[in-house]
Amino acid sequence: MMSYQEEATRIVYSLSAEDVLRLLNTSPQGLSNEEASARLEKYGPNELETGKKTSPLRIFLNQFKNILIIILLGATLISLATGHDVDAVIIFVIVLISSTLGFYQEYRAEKALEALKKMLNPVTTVVRDSKEVTIPLREVVPGDVIVLKEGDKVPADARLIEAINLRVNEASLTGESMPVFKDTAPLPEGTPVSDRRNMVFSGTEVVGGKGKAVVVATGMNTEFGKIAKNVAATEKEETPLEKKAKEIGRWLGMIALSVAIITMIIGVYKGTPLLQTLLFSVALAVAAVPEALPAVVTGSLAIGMYKMAKRNALVRRMPAVETLGAVNVICSDKTGTLTKGEMTVRKIYLLNHMIEVSGVGYVPEGSFQVDDGSVEILNSECFKLLMKCALLCNDSELIHENAKWHIKGDPTEGALLVVAIKSGLKQEEVRNQYPRISEVPFSSERKIMTTIHSTPEGDRLLCMKGAPEKLLEKCTHIYELDGIRELTEERKREILRVNNEMAGNALRVLGFAYKRTTENLNSLNEESVENNMIFLGLIGMMDPPREEAIEAVQICKRVGIKPIMITGDHKLTAISVAKELGIYEEGDIVLTGDELEKISEEELAEIVEKVTVYARVSPEHKLKIVRAWKERGYVVAMTGDGVNDAPALKHASIGVAMGITGTEVAKEAADMVLADDNFATIVKAIELGRWIYDNIKKYLTYLLQANLVEIVMLSIAILLGFPMPLLPVQILYVNLATDGLPALALGLSPPDPDIMKRPPRNPKETIFTIDVKSFLIRALIVEVPLIIWLFLTSLPNEELARTRVFITFILFELVLALACRSLKYTILEVRPHKFLLAAIFWEILLLSVLISFPITRQAIGVIELDLESFLIAIGLSVVTLISIEGTKLLLRNKHSRPSLKSEYGGL
Repeated sequence: MMSYQEEATRIVYSLSAEDVLRLLNTSPQGLSNEEASARLEKYGPNELETGKKTSPLRIFLNQFKNILIIILLGATLISLATGHDVDAVIIFVIVLISSTLGFYQEYRAEKALEALKKMLNPVTTVVRDSKEVTIPLREVVPGDVIVLKEGDKVPADARLIEAINLRVNEASLTGESMPVFKDTAPLPEGTPVSDRRNMVFSGTEVVGGKGKAVVVATGMNTEFGKIAKNVAATEKEETPLEKKAKEIGRWLGMIALSVAIITMIIGVYKGTPLLQTLLFSVALAVAAVPEALPAVVTGSLAIGMYKMAKRNALVRRMPAVETLGAVNVICSDKTGTLTKGEMTVRKIYLLNHMIEVSGVGYVPEGSFQVDDGSVEILNSECFKLLMKCALLCNDSELIHENAKWHIKGDPTEGALLVVAIKSGLKQEEVRNQYPRISEVPFSSERKIMTTIHSTPEGDRLLCMKGAPEKLLEKCTHIYELDGIRELTEERKREILRVNNEMAGNALRVLGFAYKRTTENLNSLNEESVENNMIFLGLIGMMDPPREEAIEAVQICKRVGIKPIMITGDHKLTAISVAKELGIYEEGDIVLTGDELEKISEEELAEIVEKVTVYARVSPEHKLKIVRAWKERGYVVAMTGDGVNDAPALKHASIGVAMGITGTEVAKEAADMVLADDNFATIVKAIELGRWIYDNIKKYLTYLLQANLVEIVMLSIAILLGFPMPLLPVQILYVNLATDGLPALALGLSPPDPDIMKRPPRNPKETIFTIDVKSFLIRALIVEVPLIIWLFLTSLPNEELARTRVFITFILFELVLALACRSLKYTILEVRPHKFLLAAIFWEILLLSVLISFPITRQAIGVIELDLESFLIAIGLSVVTLISIEGTKLLLRNKHSRPSLKSEYGGL
């Protein structure tokens, strides 16, 4: 039997819009909040099923699927079966502790990703109780009236009830690459999904125009939901660092397995008890393989994503965390990202006069001062028409809430609305008097918007706004002091001269024109509508740079990251703002959209490193800019907010979408979403990316040094026929001490002082950098000989030799953890953090307890030590520490040493 939603979906496209609204028991005014809540309870959230969430118990039990844990459990059973109860208990305790640590890492990562998912919750606009409101996408219900505009992702399957030049990209559903024009006319029953022009489908993208639609199906009942039922979930994307971690684990595993097999052969040959040989081989294999490494890498990246989200940078794809640390070019939009996004009209040019406008932001208070002091200009019909056009050719809304004025809609349109209200117009009154009946929407290619309104006199009023040079092409007449006159070429040049002058003063300038007609204008295309317009004037507005963006630009330049400004503004406006931000310097190249059009990608790649400002560009040009930088081998972050920005965002090394002004399509295409639309947040995210990568590198260096020394030391002893330097239980305990709290503490190390002073990391650089290799070689040259010397000089007393090696090895590991707080600065320059000191103190305390009581000493196979043995262990640890710190100083002498104070805030 069909569900209500399935039945509605089956027939709605064949019914009229009115019948569909009746069928769904709703209206163009939308559902009430109470009814929407009831339907949400009835039909469930509007989301696709993603399978059952992994419970904490399941995460813990999954730890026991690890092959090394299974081997240890097997060793526990063998020990029990052969009467070695103490060994069995110790091995089982080690298994539990190791599994708990693994669970902690994985559970923490899961919780971080879960929190991030909530932060990334997409939203949509619906009509509720006759008002347009923004709600989480998951709360959309059947019967909701959704509001669609360019750049929106359709939240659910819906039947259109209003469509103005609406074009939808349905490639994700039907495979059709060309956008589909939509209308509201009923269709015959049996029309295929791909031909249902009066329907919009969940997951598709609005690429032009606007409309309203009533929701008929949500969640798994949508066309996408039906497909999802038959498609397996996609695998999680593995980061390069995760792949490398697994590769290192396999590499160490092969070495450990080889040593274990050789050990067993030699043990059998020498007549060593089989159980002892088997346990030793198992212990060696477990100790050598850093089974926690991939989990630690994944966990660090996931937790890093959560930390970034708390700082307004919502990373959508895990590999982006790695890439952020290597970014060396940021191509940023100007408006709202480098600037505050609160446009304010400063100057108006009309009737050959310049008018100064006072007031700040969106508060509709201010005055108009004409250059010659006359008031006639302000009382003129031309001024009134200009203000009327600024209000009517406008989709924004000025709202007063919580004692604060703010704009719903585009900041530029908001500034125009505010200036119109300052002139004495009332937004609702004028819009009711001149209702909009149609429009030719703005597009980044046309750079013009035209709205058509009915008038009280019964004719049509056309209001046009846009880039002055484009708008003038549509005008044949101009409003002058003595009435409407023909627009001559000389007058056009004069207007463009004024436009350039205003733009040179960092103003964003828009031109305005109008005409009245009695034509019906049934054919709504730009050729038939946008002609014979009457030019009214220019309005110049300013969007001041963000203070934090100026500081962030300085940081970028200092650390070798090149900031680039991209804007649709006039060239002179762009240069003026870029100078204030510190992006543009004398000698830099500024390219306009027209100039970009005329050169090839190869030619752009040749000069791209000298271009710091792109003016009058469209989103399509961004892709060309990204390709040019990548052609030169740079790692590029590109910002965007519109639907046409999506290709550039996808192609960039890091696509950055705006959380406030960004469309859902842009957010979907991006790797990172800025919750505050702030350029400085990108720089903070880069700092966090570097920090996370550094900490993973520290953890890896620490773990590999510990494991390599262990493998090499034990292998040499076995191959040369010496007694075993460590018992199986001792090896397992050393491994636990290494992989335990000190390792976790290193993953939480504060950033190095030079985190935002050094140049970006080369993306092709392996994690095995010169410093990592140097530390590994140092460990083999210093620690292996010291341990072997200590063992041999303590023989023939095997118990004494093993105890000394056991104690010294643990102290080596703790000293190593202390020194790995930074791979560059000594412990005197960057002090170990509290968590690391606490972890080391805990390990020392635990070791003290183990060697203080006869029962624990017997359990782990050690004897009571004299003061000399402790002094030897401490002395050798000091030698190790000096060798590590000396290695840091030697490595640093190859590079210039930056000052120690971090310039960019704390984390």
